[in-house]
Amino acid sequence: MNGSGLPEPLNRLIEALSNLPGIGEKTATRLAFHILRERPQYAQALVEAIRATKETVRLCTRCMSFTADDVCAICASPERDKGIICVIEDPLDMLAIERSGEYKGTYHVLHGVISPIDGIGPEDLKFTELISRIEKSDVREVIVATNPSVEGEATALYIARLIKPAGITVTRIAHGIPVGGNIEYIDELTLGKALRDRKQM
Repeated sequence: MNGSGLPEPLNRLIEALSNLPGIGEKTATRLAFHILRERPQYAQALVEAIRATKETVRLCTRCMSFTADDVCAICASPERDKGIICVIEDPLDMLAIERSGEYKGTYHVLHGVISPIDGIGPEDLKFTELISRIEKSDVREVIVATNPSVEGEATALYIARLIKPAGITVTRIAHGIPVGGNIEYIDELTLGKALRDRKQM
């Protein structure tokens, strides 16, 4: 026991859960008590799911999203238009765009945006993989779908300068998305319209 009156292992679980994004101490405490009250099989299944995810999920060799195989299901699908690449910040953005039902091309995940104030430059993101992919395939269009933040706009301009000399059309999703908004939280209709109304950069 410590000052909280809870057993130390329980306090450690609460602390670990509260480190998850969007989980405060109160929510972490509720989750910890839920896990504690469940049958031992529940906790074991949770531990196994986390372990399996960490051990088997890796980056897709083409788009840099997460996959359990060498190539993700979207890149492997013969129904996707391989001539169009939608460049996004995070794999969660891909899930949001897929929910819109408007997009039938492929993706490329940067895993962040250029942010000098945070010490993140182009070399820290998946630009090399994007250029290599464009050089090896017949890409007609690159859609830039970074968030409409200062960093997202700077990254979009960098992508345009990087790719346009190759003669590839570079478009930017329309700003039906509010400035400062995150793609993963935008509703499907707004996101679908932003994709349809994209503009050339």
